[in-house]
Amino acid sequence: MSRIGNKVIVVPAEATIRVEGEAVSVMGPKGTLQVFLPRGIRLEKEDGRLFTRREENGDAAIHGLIRSLVANAVRGVTQGFEKHLDIVGIGYRAEVKGDKVVLNLGYSHPAEFLIPAGVSVAVEKQTHLIVRGADRQKVGQVAANLRGLRPPDPYKNKGIRYTGERLKKKAGKAAGAATGKQ
Repeated sequence: MSRIGNKVIVVPAEATIRVEGEAVSVMGPKGTLQVFLPRGIRLEKEDGRLFTRREENGDAAIHGLIRSLVANAVRGVTQGFEKHLDIVGIGYRAEVKGDKVVLNLGYSHPAEFLIPAGVSVAVEKQTHLIVRGADRQKVGQVAANLRGLRPPDPYKNKGIRYTGERLKKKAGKAAGAATGKQ
């Protein structure tokens, strides 16, 4: 029995949900998202609340997943999602130019990142990026792609990291040679 799948999804007044066959459309002030329902899972609306129901032969393994996807869609179109990234390193900085983020990350050339539709990137203080959007998966993927342009270095702790991410700094060769370990 799925504990997550049985939780109630509270739908705010500004969100509109339409179930059309195997697709659920969620509309709100931040946009429109669509979630596809597999066979055996259905949604029921009652008094501004949604319930995910599983039929007898329905797949129990994805009951909680579908509930989470629909709940994330409801939250995304009403509140939105955001990820914060920090750029750490001397001379490392970013700026938004049109639909691109131009990053100076210590390479011989600036790295340009094209911002996909449905996501916005804001730069604060040249070293703090905020990725915003309604689709949780897309916001996380854009943040991961930006982080992948210069992942944090374990020896110097330079690079792009999530705000609050804790890194384990490694000693390096000089520290290993001083203790006699190699």
